[in-house]
Amino acid sequence: MSSTRMADVADSLTPTSVVTPAAETDCELTVVIPCLNEAETLGNCITKALRALKEHEIHGEVVVGDNGSTDGSVSIAEEVGARVVDVTPKGYGNALMGGIGVARGRYIIMGDADDSYDFLEIPRFLAALRSGYDLVQGCRLPSGGGRVLPGAMKFTHRWIGNPFFSRLARIFFGAPVHDIYCGMRGFTKSLYQRLDMRCTGMEFATEMIIKASLFQEKIAEVPITLHPDGRKTQRSHLRTFRDGWRTLRFFMCFSPKWLFLLPGLGLIGLGLLGYLVAMPGLTVFGAMLDAHTLLIASLALILGYQCVQFAIFAKTFAINEGLLPTDSAMERFYHIFRLERGLLTGFMLTVAGGVLIIVAVNMWRLAHFGNLNYAHTMRLVIPGVTSVVIGFQTILSSFYIGILRMARK
Repeated sequence: MSSTRMADVADSLTPTSVVTPAAETDCELTVVIPCLNEAETLGNCITKALRALKEHEIHGEVVVGDNGSTDGSVSIAEEVGARVVDVTPKGYGNALMGGIGVARGRYIIMGDADDSYDFLEIPRFLAALRSGYDLVQGCRLPSGGGRVLPGAMKFTHRWIGNPFFSRLARIFFGAPVHDIYCGMRGFTKSLYQRLDMRCTGMEFATEMIIKASLFQEKIAEVPITLHPDGRKTQRSHLRTFRDGWRTLRFFMCFSPKWLFLLPGLGLIGLGLLGYLVAMPGLTVFGAMLDAHTLLIASLALILGYQCVQFAIFAKTFAINEGLLPTDSAMERFYHIFRLERGLLTGFMLTVAGGVLIIVAVNMWRLAHFGNLNYAHTMRLVIPGVTSVVIGFQTILSSFYIGILRMARK
């Protein structure tokens, strides 16, 4: 199980407990700082990081992943004592991946270059990593024991966006964090390699937390203090609504359960309820529910069934690609709904629907192809058409799931 101990555990991991065991390799820790035109504050961040390493006798280095700076940031970083790696592909995630890719340490601590994070707090993250955690997430919000200094975070970010998405991450993915957007965190290099990170933009940090939670890695949360942005002329790279939408989009795409499965099951439930009241023509609150209600109920059934299919497709693809872990529910599904069973089920539904349609056509023939009692015949035609549609979709989806599950060489 993913586990975390919040402020109480973090407080026990004090900087004074940080020592450098003699048996460890020469480079224990790499501090990675992404950079794009951060000349105003980059030098101060690197200086603090190097000071933390020196004062606590940590064998480490500072690596700057530069994403094409043109303001002298590279020269500043090299002069202060950091190692700079040039990252050509644009994006926050690309800059971090470039820095992590050349890191020599077995532990990584990342933090932004705007001087809002205090790199003197590095020993607290390292202490938690040394104690066995795979991912140590910083928390700036009071809900996780953190502190936001006046002017350090927008009101909407602090009280609306960040708490909302952090709560959503706990509900969707079981992420044991209170500040999903915090850019200061530590992790083992082996964890980074296991997670196989894909996002090249600002979703990189969110992807790390989500994957670590889903794959049940050991996660701790360390409260930190957020300082006001130290830049005076450089505009923040954050965009409230754009980044909020990108986060929500990423959450939904990473959760077939919430994006497809639950809405699909809800629509199927509504459709079945509609059939229960419309097939016998019940009157509910003075309204007679007839063929039109039946038609809408069939629409809900078909849409709901398609949503459930997409949930299975997306989950199968994500498991194959290593984006999501396999689970017992999917294994049971694969065991029960094999290709042949899916084909047989789809065939039976198609035939059953076809029989209902044929019966309705025969009623039309008996009426000499004249007018019919549509309230009666539609109770055959609508379920018949619905059954044929769902049956045909079942046949196609059975083949498609079989294709998705083919082992890759």
